[in-house]
Amino acid sequence: MNSLKEQIREMEKEEIIRALKECDWVMAKAARQLGITERMIGYKIKKYGIRRAGIELRDKS
Repeated sequence: MNSLKEQIREMEKEEIIRALKECDWVMAKAARQLGITERMIGYKIKKYGIRRAGIELRDKS
C-alpha cells in the first residue's frame, strides 16, 4: 500500500494532467483552472516529469 504522501503526489499529478488536457496543454490556462500560478504549474510539471506526446513541457521564461 502506498503512503499517504505518495497518494497525494499521484492525485496532484493526475489533476495537473487533467487540467492540461482540458486546456489544450496551455500551461497558463491550466494554472488558472487549478488556482495556482504559472510558475507553480511549471515547477510541478518538471517535478513530476509530465510530458505531452514525448515532449517535455517547458516554462517560457
